[in-house]
Amino acid sequence: MQHILGLKCTICGAEYGVDEVDYVCPKHGSNGILDIVYDYDHIRRAFTPEQLAGDCALSMWRYLPLLPVDPVETKNLFYNTVVCTVGWTPLYPAPRLAAKVGLKHLWIKDDSRQPTASFKDRASAIAVAKARERGADVVTTASTGNAAAALSGLCAAVEQPNVIFVPRTAPEAKVAQLLAYGSTVLLVDGTYDQAFDLCLEAAQAFGWYNRNTAYNPYMSEGKKTAAYEICEQLSVGVQRAAPLLTPDVIFVPVGDGCIIGGIHKGLRDLLALGWTDRVPRLVGVQAAGSSPLVDAWERGLEGWEMEPVEAHSVADSIVAGLPRDRIKALRAVRETGGALIRVDDAEILAAIPVLAQGCGVFAEPAAAAAYAGLVRAVAQGLVEPDEVVVVLSTGSGLKDVASVMEAVGRQPLIVEPTLEAVRRVLE
Repeated sequence: MQHILGLKCTICGAEYGVDEVDYVCPKHGSNGILDIVYDYDHIRRAFTPEQLAGDCALSMWRYLPLLPVDPVETKNLFYNTVVCTVGWTPLYPAPRLAAKVGLKHLWIKDDSRQPTASFKDRASAIAVAKARERGADVVTTASTGNAAAALSGLCAAVEQPNVIFVPRTAPEAKVAQLLAYGSTVLLVDGTYDQAFDLCLEAAQAFGWYNRNTAYNPYMSEGKKTAAYEICEQLSVGVQRAAPLLTPDVIFVPVGDGCIIGGIHKGLRDLLALGWTDRVPRLVGVQAAGSSPLVDAWERGLEGWEMEPVEAHSVADSIVAGLPRDRIKALRAVRETGGALIRVDDAEILAAIPVLAQGCGVFAEPAAAAAYAGLVRAVAQGLVEPDEVVVVLSTGSGLKDVASVMEAVGRQPLIVEPTLEAVRRVLE
């Protein structure tokens, strides 16, 4: 793959060829998170905004020249499967929500519209492609549910065996997805962090391909495609050449930190190619009961200085005692002049019906956290009224119906099968 120069350690800056290391910098063990380094001059010569605009493939695969996979093998592998539909999720204007919080320009990026109903399909699609490139017999991951469901569903589409580690506390709907897709599911009697560590051990012991967030540097590359889409979709109908339009601020729910790190990577790619002229501020939103990155940002700590905390929240998808992609997450916020903020569970639950009724997006708690963070950020003066804001909604409310019912706080009305009964209830 001529467009990739190699991999670079986010801690010490050591550089490696693509065939020298599989996952992490050997100098730092599992903390040695790597970044994929691209040859932007090569890509710029081979891939132009005009070519992109003429591509009728409305999925993440329209960005193949910017992805770390073999384009020919990938197209052949995923042709006419569910995997080829990952990405290109809607970006909705939300004027009523904007007015509600005192903004003029608000957009909701709805990644609940992915094949398995969460943002994590983007990374899992890359994981399946890389596993096939390496001839892996089994792919594995640890997850609170969404990453697992994404890997499980996309593996099912191409008959790729997989083993999934999830904590026993994972919502039943997410576990049901895994079983329906035919995965080998191991419910770990412990936390997400314990499931993650056990998955690492098992992958090393049995030679499985490891999809785990942060540990596998290629996962950020799938997640970055949402940044490309946001800028391209904002530019639809704008009669001008590059650069593409960019928002002023993007709000991202944060657990392990891989999504916000991926968004940052995508925005940096576009700037390096000259397709955009700036990088927007990134604001990461964590649940108050699981906010070690907020604490690190407030205290000025580096990712490798962080210690694990006891984490809990109704927003299970962003619960992480020690975020695995903490280095990239902190870098994303600091380099863009953004912020990390925390919202409590009450704010998260309250955001679910507001999003649903304000723009028709049905979000699970972790996804709704991003909007709750916007509300708090506006109150704190972190966003100006005339700025263009995008909120990233990462998963469907169908993933955690129990929490949604708690958020709504009411039950449907029961009536007898008569018009008079309907009239009485309505009165």
